[in-house]
Amino acid sequence: MISPNYIALQKVLHMSLSPIKKEILESMFLCGKPQKAIEIAKDTKKEFQPVMMHLLGLTRMGYVSSPEKGLYIIAEKGKHVLGVPETSKEKATAILAYAPHDKAFNFYATVDKPLGIHAHNLRDFTTKIEKVDVISIEFHVKRGDFEAWFRGLGDEELTKKIALLKKSGLSGESLRKQLHYVVEQRYVELGKIAGIQTYI
Repeated sequence: MISPNYIALQKVLHMSLSPIKKEILESMFLCGKPQKAIEIAKDTKKEFQPVMMHLLGLTRMGYVSSPEKGLYIIAEKGKHVLGVPETSKEKATAILAYAPHDKAFNFYATVDKPLGIHAHNLRDFTTKIEKVDVISIEFHVKRGDFEAWFRGLGDEELTKKIALLKKSGLSGESLRKQLHYVVEQRYVELGKIAGIQTYI
């Protein structure tokens, strides 16, 4: 359970970020791996110099870290300011658990047209997302169905990432590829947190 004080603090911190700093953090959060400043500028469709300046500011604030010279990644504090709570070992284990059939994700081509394809956990989801028709992926992203399922699993971080992916306006195979990447990356990360062997 997230305390009301935590939520209030996140709102204050969130408001203290300029729109461009927030956009940079969201882009880094969605990417999830160390990037060069030029890649971050490209992803956010911004000029390099202002992005570099903001990255240095975000690093000083502790929202971004630099694992090696010239590379930047969002820090836990950066995730917190975006409203993403830290995932405990117990929570990670619960998120990775096999969902019974009534809690599985059911893929549809459109309303009232089920494909008969189900995903019972994140690993299963990453496998199915590679094979399912892209029309189904676009349908579910547009409706927010993936976000709802990940929220139901208890994964606020993945829910937020899929919301940002939806906002990006990707479609077709680009959307499939990015969705697969984001979910697979999160699956591996949760495995590390939970101390569970992951298979990709």
